[in-house]
Amino acid sequence: MSVGKILSLSDSVRSRSVVLSRQTADLLKLGLGDKFTMYFIQEPPRAYTFTIDGIYSTSLEEFDRLYIYADIQQVQRLNNWHKGEVSGHEVLLDDMKGLEEKAVRIREVVGFDFLDDGSRLRVETIQEKYTQIFDWLNLQDLNVVVLIILMLVVAGFNMISGLLILILERTNMIGILKGLGTTNLSIRKIFLYQSAYLTLIGLAWGNLIGLGLCLAQKHFNLIPLDPSSYYLDTVPINLSLVHILLLNLGTMLITILFLLLPSMIIARISPDKSIRFG
Repeated sequence: MSVGKILSLSDSVRSRSVVLSRQTADLLKLGLGDKFTMYFIQEPPRAYTFTIDGIYSTSLEEFDRLYIYADIQQVQRLNNWHKGEVSGHEVLLDDMKGLEEKAVRIREVVGFDFLDDGSRLRVETIQEKYTQIFDWLNLQDLNVVVLIILMLVVAGFNMISGLLILILERTNMIGILKGLGTTNLSIRKIFLYQSAYLTLIGLAWGNLIGLGLCLAQKHFNLIPLDPSSYYLDTVPINLSLVHILLLNLGTMLITILFLLLPSMIIARISPDKSIRFG
């Protein structure tokens, strides 16, 4: 159940009904429609019986272990609050890039004003509240960069070795072309074009297999994850046409740059020796 569905459900819940997490429900061996008693350590202590009207799962252990969703009126009655009184407000943003800037602006508006009881509102961003989650996300981003660099280096060395093999196998042909007056640049272009063709074939097969696996994971969730470690129960897939095109273009350009250096060996091949011993 998504958070959006949870919130819409709370609008129609009956008196003293709650939405419990799957983790807590399994721990207490409770299901939909079951009743349970909650004890609140207050002065005086209170005990209320609630009915489970929904069960949610976010795959975030810290949330599932701590939070129960209930009608705001139940919380107000429990704390002897007036109607409309709440413990805090939440501001939703469409763009996370402006988070810090908007937090500063909100602090300037409400963060320095004292309420009637001498307290004041404390402004806290989601990154400050859930630092560990965003640290984990930054670590994943770093892993992605490291993996892409490693794959490009491996692909570059493979293409370099492949080009060197092509040049060595065609040494006699290179000597004949030089003897006929072909420039080193023209011969280099021949091998670079051939290497680019092989790279395009590799990219085509790589995209076909890679995108196929991604689509299979997206629709069938083939690879599960441990929610307690990864905050997710399956590997998420986000396919973006722009990202795919940029990744292919970048791979192609970097591979060609790798091949410029070994192609210079063509200039060292002597026509007379290559034809004589070819």
